[in-house]
Amino acid sequence: MAAHSADTLITLPISDGDLLNEERNSRRLAEMLKLPFVDVKELHIETEILASIPAELFARYSFIPVSDDGERLTIVTADPTDVKMLDDLEVYVRKPLNVLVGLNSQIQDVLKKTESDKKVLDEVSEDLRLQIVREDAEEGEEVISLEKLSSDSSPIVKLVDFTVYNALQKRASDIHIETGDMEVQIKYRVDGVLYPALEPIDKRFHSTIISRIKVMAELDIAEKRIPQDGRFKLKVKGKNIDFRVSVIPTIHGEDCVIRILDKESTSEEFKNLSLDVLGFEPEIKKKIRRHAAEPYGMLLVTGPTGSGKTTTLYAVMSEIQSPEFKMITIEDPVEYQLRGVTQIPVNEKKGLTFARGLRSVLRHDPDKIMVGEIRDEETANIAIQSALTGHLVFTTVHANNVVDVLGRFLNMKVEPYNFVSALNCVLAQRLVRKICPACRQLVDYPDEVLRESNIPLEMARGRELYEGRGCIECNGTGYRGRMAISEVLELSDKVREYIIARKPSSEIKKVARDEGMVTLRESAVKAFLQGATGLKEINKVTFIDEAMK
Repeated sequence: MAAHSADTLITLPISDGDLLNEERNSRRLAEMLKLPFVDVKELHIETEILASIPAELFARYSFIPVSDDGERLTIVTADPTDVKMLDDLEVYVRKPLNVLVGLNSQIQDVLKKTESDKKVLDEVSEDLRLQIVREDAEEGEEVISLEKLSSDSSPIVKLVDFTVYNALQKRASDIHIETGDMEVQIKYRVDGVLYPALEPIDKRFHSTIISRIKVMAELDIAEKRIPQDGRFKLKVKGKNIDFRVSVIPTIHGEDCVIRILDKESTSEEFKNLSLDVLGFEPEIKKKIRRHAAEPYGMLLVTGPTGSGKTTTLYAVMSEIQSPEFKMITIEDPVEYQLRGVTQIPVNEKKGLTFARGLRSVLRHDPDKIMVGEIRDEETANIAIQSALTGHLVFTTVHANNVVDVLGRFLNMKVEPYNFVSALNCVLAQRLVRKICPACRQLVDYPDEVLRESNIPLEMARGRELYEGRGCIECNGTGYRGRMAISEVLELSDKVREYIIARKPSSEIKKVARDEGMVTLRESAVKAFLQGATGLKEINKVTFIDEAMK
């Protein structure tokens, strides 16, 4: 790399500030030094290279490493005349540099997303990381004191605070603290997938970390043999954020999961929440809206935990909400608040179950009712009677698909005739991760790979198919955000007849498909062929062997 003398900086024309913006200055500098100018937002930055360079260098100099071909390291900087920075970096990486010029504001944005907390983390966890050689094999527990836990100088306090803060920055929904025989792993769940948040921490500090979280959630730090549940609230950047804590004993010690409930952020989103923002296909939205507008009956949503069932029901209720309607929900728990809707939390310890709460709700003359989940025969029968007596009932149940829902209800000893009379439609849904727009790239799948995924070649050929490479925007996963895939079973006369006659689920499904029902697998494949999600993602969420139309 050619060295740049200090004279270069002196002879550089001085900008007029008000007349020349940052980009014009940077382009002029690049042109004078005969270096390429790049738009940092358009670059694919490899996360492995970012992790390989010490945080001190990022703190001292403003630059981003872009790529490393083994012989030269390519970097972007706003000031390529900083010879000391270039020399220091060359000495550290032990190879020459390729220098690109970029806007300082863009470089700072990238550094905030990647390394802003790394230095803090290094300071916090330097002495907490797993030691390769265990000098002391004894399993003695460390003595905990409240003074030590609450001290601002305690590295454990800093570690827990950093973990929570960083989880919010990463858009995590949960923090998992998992205990092994020699180490403690802290993981984040982002877009439904777990990944390590920190390096493993020595098992010696496990008890202190769990006790710190227990103190925050006002749990019993002395009790380690039974599960405990609690909650705490933090004010972060002016926002109140709730956290639900669950601690359970395992063979290696206590594990902890912290659920993040950013109510204020979500309340802002829910002001404009509708089916449009959830990613449903136009035909699915049309069907859901038609059944949600009916005067009475039941709209069932099914899917596994974390598949967005409650969010879908909130979206439906937000769309039909009106001062003319009395709308009441009974949920376990009420995670997000809807304006203009009466929301009741289940409290089984005090005797307020779904069934008992639903009976009381009916005495308040509601028009629309949402039951968070149907878990038992009593709740199922009350919900069905409510739907038959002039109320529109929204509810969820755990089942794999729309046909399995029918079997769940019939196994609860529900009268088939009443059930099919009350039911308007069943919606089954899953969430699939969307390919990160910042790093998506075209992929040419071999025929064999498509056949193994049971995707007809004639459907895939001629289309642009994508996968994410992984970048700083998506934490190296290749995915950012999620979208819904779904199937809707509408209760036609023929479907009702088959349910009452207790026909096999395979026959009911065949009739529904003949009448135009699109299955979950077909919905997922459609999202893949449109370039919205990846092949591995749809294979993870839906059954590969399902027949395609």
